[in-house]
Amino acid sequence: MKHFYPHPIIAREGWPIIGIAFLLSVLLSFCCGWLALPFWLFTVFALQFFRDPSRPIPQDPQAVLSPVDGRVVVVERATDPYRHTEALKISIFMNVFNVHSQKAPADCTVEAVEYNKGKFLNADLDKASVENERNAVLATTASGRKITFVQVAGLVARRILCYTTPGSRLSRGERYGFIRFGSRVDVYLPVDAQAKVVIGDKVTGVSTVLAHLPLTAPEAATPQTEAAAETASRPNTEVAQAEIEAAAEKVRHAVAQEFKD
Repeated sequence: MKHFYPHPIIAREGWPIIGIAFLLSVLLSFCCGWLALPFWLFTVFALQFFRDPSRPIPQDPQAVLSPVDGRVVVVERATDPYRHTEALKISIFMNVFNVHSQKAPADCTVEAVEYNKGKFLNADLDKASVENERNAVLATTASGRKITFVQVAGLVARRILCYTTPGSRLSRGERYGFIRFGSRVDVYLPVDAQAKVVIGDKVTGVSTVLAHLPLTAPEAATPQTEAAAETASRPNTEVAQAEIEAAAEKVRHAVAQEFKD
């Protein structure tokens, strides 16, 4: 689906770095010749790292999209550490060659933004989700489902940028943040969500569907319905006893009739 993407193809977060690298490369080329080659290589690397291309956005209302490019490293049932509820956790690891612009995975309203200071472990490790510097966005989808998506700093990532605030409305695929250099994003969904990716899959930001999340939550069983279900599943002992007694009476009657004859 074609859409207007209101951001430059090279992310603004990288403009100062690219500008300085380019100027140094030019100056060193005039005075040092081939010795400027490493600076030109870094300039090219910075250009590819800070690219932020427009992508087609699936419009299925049940689709939860990948917030970033990368590789799926976790698909499991886990506890959402921000909502303290059971959830489907999907984690995506980004290396330095992936696009690091973060996009909203669904149409949603931001409830809260929680920043936590932490370590800078390798973002590929499971413990990075709870020990590294991270920034969580707690949101409610347009249909009322609760989701959480978390920016996690990595081994060399030292700068998490988040541009959304509580009360903001995000459209699926809308840009809301950026992490400089290798990092990770964790997505926590209700347990009835159905994962559409497996560990090892490579995903493309906003184009890849991570999971299908039903628009409405499954109905919670009430004590009355649980009692009714238990009663329905329990054998009717009174009926069973009456049938046994009736069968026994028939046998006794048949035996008595046989002796009479």
